[in-house]
Amino acid sequence: MKQKFLIFYKFVSVVFLLLTISVHNSVADMPKSFADLAETVSPSVVNITTSTVIEEISREQRPVVPKGSPFEDLFKDFLERDQNRKPRASSALGSGFVISEDGYIVTNNHVIDKADEIEIEFFSGKRLTAKVVGLDPKTDIALLKVDSDIPLPFVSFGDSDSGRVGDWVMAVGNPLGQGFSVSVGIISARKRELAGAYDDFIQTDAAINRGNSGGPLFNTSGEVIGVNTAILSPNGGSIGIGFSMSSNVVSPVVIQLKKFGETRRGWLGVRIQDLTKDIAEAIGIESIDGILVTEVPEGPAKDGGIKSGDVILVFDGIEVSNTKELVRVVGKTAVNKTVDVVLLRKGKEKTVKVRLGQRELAEATAFPKNENPSVPMVELILGMSLTVLNDSLRSEFNLSKDVDGLIVKDILKNSEAYEKGVRIGDVIAEVSQEKLVSLSIFKKLLQDSKSAKKKSLLFLIRSEGRLRFLSLRLD
Repeated sequence: MKQKFLIFYKFVSVVFLLLTISVHNSVADMPKSFADLAETVSPSVVNITTSTVIEEISREQRPVVPKGSPFEDLFKDFLERDQNRKPRASSALGSGFVISEDGYIVTNNHVIDKADEIEIEFFSGKRLTAKVVGLDPKTDIALLKVDSDIPLPFVSFGDSDSGRVGDWVMAVGNPLGQGFSVSVGIISARKRELAGAYDDFIQTDAAINRGNSGGPLFNTSGEVIGVNTAILSPNGGSIGIGFSMSSNVVSPVVIQLKKFGETRRGWLGVRIQDLTKDIAEAIGIESIDGILVTEVPEGPAKDGGIKSGDVILVFDGIEVSNTKELVRVVGKTAVNKTVDVVLLRKGKEKTVKVRLGQRELAEATAFPKNENPSVPMVELILGMSLTVLNDSLRSEFNLSKDVDGLIVKDILKNSEAYEKGVRIGDVIAEVSQEKLVSLSIFKKLLQDSKSAKKKSLLFLIRSEGRLRFLSLRLD
């Protein structure tokens, strides 16, 4: 018994010693102070004040009061005062940071949006007027330029992907218009998405308030790993949930704005959707990693041989598993670059070469929308009342002449198709990647699939002018 006690005692002692060492090392890794870092980077952070001129009300915009109205005298006094009023200027405050000694400054697009004048205040108190070099609303980034007679202190972008959850970070800016201020915290989460196609936010509990927008988020090496952009708050103030657009998104945007005055993102030219388990099962694959191509208009992808129904696995050597990831990777890729795209087509891998276009030039015309998609038809299959499209129906439902398939006239609300978003007026273009030109073809595919003991079928549906895949069970 005594021997067992000694063994247990030694075991507990060793565990306690290891925990003590671990805690000691963790404490040793914590900075004693951020003073040196703040002193080093603060001269490169700027306060931004914008002014927007609000013109007086024009005669056409002034309210008209009927003669004899009890409000006539009131509005007469108001209009006389307005005539004597000069155009007013509204101001907004934000932050930014210098990225080169010759005066290029990064901030948020929303900080300087629609501004008539932009004034930059430096840490030293010096003030200069800035001009806009370029804007990118998609990432909420703006690049400004000031002319200085001396080289300016500046900071550099770091690798945001190297930051780990739990790493120390420091935000510097002009919160609530109070002037230069520093706050510290940790990276709370990475790769957060809000609403943008290129979102890759770092979440931090370092205090970020109004006025911090456009300011830098530093790592402990003094590198900018994020641009403070948004907060999550019920009252408008910091509650410890702030978001900074990652430097690996911002840096390429800044390079393009500096070079071209605009962004020039790569464009593949496909409509896509994420794979789901039931769609993967219908296609005959096990993994849901990859992106399903729903539509290929005239453009780079079609020229390269990509087809509707293909699953994109690898783009330019990078494995992609979901639509947002593919959009970000393609957007970072140079326009006119020829890339290898690895596809899965009917169970077999295939590599095609695609020369990318420019998204900004193509996105407005690549996918024209069909207004008022549709309506009626005959024969109930899988809860959908279907009929074949003809010229009369295309005209009635404002469908283009190249649209073929079966149109949904009615649908049972307790059907799986309804649960997955199929609605009256949708067009079934393909089943199991076979084009549908008649109900008899659909019925044969349905029967063959049941005979082969398949559990589900893959449908390509055109809804509101867009194509998407979905899987429906056969039982």
